[in-house]
Order: sequence, then C-alpha cells, then structure tokens
Amino acid sequence: MQATGTTRMFFYPRIRKSPYFESTQRYGATVYNVYNHMYHPIAYGDLVEEYWKLRHDVTVWDVAVERIVEISGPDGFAFTNLLTPRDLTKCAVGECKYVLITDENGGIINDPVLLRLGENHFWLALADSDVLLWAKGVAINSGMNIRIAEPDVSAMQIQGPKSKPVVRALFGEGVSEMPYYRCVEAALGDIPVIVSRTGWSGEVGYEIYLRDGSRGDELWERVMEAGKPHNIAPIAPSEIRRMEAGILNYGADMTLDDNPYEVGLGWLVDLDKEADFIGRSALKRIKAQGVKRKLVGVEIEGEPVPGVSQHNEQRWPVVQSGARIGYVPDAIYSPSLKKNIGYAMVPVEYGGLGTKLVVNAPWGPTTARVVKKPFVDPSKDIPKA
Repeated sequence: MQATGTTRMFFYPRIRKSPYFESTQRYGATVYNVYNHMYHPIAYGDLVEEYWKLRHDVTVWDVAVERIVEISGPDGFAFTNLLTPRDLTKCAVGECKYVLITDENGGIINDPVLLRLGENHFWLALADSDVLLWAKGVAINSGMNIRIAEPDVSAMQIQGPKSKPVVRALFGEGVSEMPYYRCVEAALGDIPVIVSRTGWSGEVGYEIYLRDGSRGDELWERVMEAGKPHNIAPIAPSEIRRMEAGILNYGADMTLDDNPYEVGLGWLVDLDKEADFIGRSALKRIKAQGVKRKLVGVEIEGEPVPGVSQHNEQRWPVVQSGARIGYVPDAIYSPSLKKNIGYAMVPVEYGGLGTKLVVNAPWGPTTARVVKKPFVDPSKDIPKA
C-alpha cells in the first residue's frame, strides 16, 4: 500500500507469525518480509552495524521461516533418499547435511539443511519454496509407507565468534562442543529443542529448533540472558556475511530454472549412488554435455553499493557489445574487504578468473571482474572452529 511516498506492509492472519514475533517487536525489528508464508524480520537498524556485531560478538536471529518438512515411517529413509541427489547412506543418525531437492529436469526446488534424527526420521529445514507440497505429491504414488508433515518446530540461530559460550551456558559443554554439522536432542528446563551446529553466516554458529511454539518468547529471553556477558544482540540474517562466505540464497542466486552444475553445487550430486533419485537421468545428461552458463563470484568497481536493502530489487544485466549475456542476482558492499562483491550468471566463456564484465547497475554501467568464491575463508575454517 502506498502512502505519502512510503511503502507499508500490513500484518494479516493468513500470513503466519513466528513464535518469536513478539520478541522481535520488543527488541526493535523495523523491517519484515514474507518468506515461506511467514513474516520474517530482516532489519533491526543499520545493516553494517549488525554485520559487525556478528563478526565480533554473538547474535540471535528469528529464522522460524525455515519451515520444517518432517519425513518418518518405515520407508522414511528410502523416500528421503529419493528426493535428493546426495547419497544419504553417508549420513549417520545425529548428522546434518546440506542437500538439494531436484525435479525431473534437474532443476533446483530447494537447498535445505537435512537433519537425520533417526534411522527413518528426517527433517528438511527449508529455504523459501513449497517442498511440503512437492514431497506429498511425490509420495502419492510411491507405494512407500511414510508420514510427511510440517511439525511444530521453529528455528532460531545463534551466530558469531562468541556463540560457543552462550550455547555452553544454555545447554552445557557437550552440546556446545559438538562437531560441525551435527545435531542433538536437548532441553532448556522443560523447553524441548534440537540443537545443530549449523548456520547461514560463515561464522561459528548453532541453530536451536524449538519443538513447542507456545514457548517462543520464553526461549528467546533465556537466550538473551545467557548472551548478556557476551554482548548478544538480535539481528537479521546477514546478507553481507553470507555472501562473503559464498553461501547462495534460494530464489535469488538459484531457482527452479537452474541446475546444480550451473551454480557450483555439483558436489552435492552423487550420480553413482546405488538408489535412484528424482532428476538422475537429467543430471547425468547435463554433466556429460557440460553447462553453457555458470554462477561466478565478481568484484564490482565503484562506490559502495547504495541502499539499505539486503537484496537487489531486480537482476542487473551483464552486457557485451550492447547485448545482454547474463545477470547479477545479488551484490553488496563488504565492509571487511572494502569492496563490492556479488554473483553473476554468465556464459561459461565469460566465467574465467580475471575476466572483465560490464554490469548495468542502477547507477549506470560499471566494470566487474570474475574472482574466486567464497570471497572470505574459502576452506570454512571459521565455522568449523
């Protein structure tokens, strides 16, 4: 709705509020968007200040929008293994995996974090797309004995170099020292949760999956109290930091129109796994033929990317001799690198390191150069610490 030059958003009952919504209001969230049919806080104040809080101290995020698809039942493993190109025989109970969900053409439906809670019990913590409906559709004629549901589970993230002592104060040494990409059942008093050593920041971090939505405000305050000695602050998921870390954002950097090999996620495709999976034939063909375009990292010349938005409002064209050859889906200024960084989808012949590109940014044509990604900490030593 437009009013005196300012865009406003009303809250509606048909769009869900997270169990932490009242807490985010109380702690000063100023901007929300809609993600997975739920309101999602994306700013509390200055985004660069939030970035430095994440880099130096510890932060808490309401990410209940990571809706969960739960798969269980006697054939839970077989069905989940069918949904993803990643070989889940290599995923032990208590382990997490970054996985792709692909369609019959090899297109990316979603890129969730998978948690294996039991031999036939899985959670998919989702990016913004309707995987619940996809999974139910696949299940109808599968002949498998499974249950698919969206449980009462709502995630929050604790991210930053001081996150370990916060989690230690909440849950003890065993939980705080669990290895990277592991998960464990825990409780905070009588508040039931799953804690995982995962996150969307490129920093040391954890996710707490609340299993009782009526306890959201209580959990939030317990976390804030434990974080007080470490300067904890609520912030939005940091687009700056995730881009520095080379993390992709589904719906922006990749969509159903893209396949894993184009966006640099071919390592998530196990074509030789014994069990079949949706999209296998298409992905075999794509790999054999090679891709015609790819997503590359770029440094973009000029003044810092302007604006307070954490996303490009639209894709910026990449041009060659006046013709559009690709696009920049996301670009942002990195305060640590003191450079504009971003991603560009371009023909493979323009994807070599050092290649110069012309980008039609909102402020005019500018030069970009293809560089390695991740831009920061390519071996992921920071989050593994």
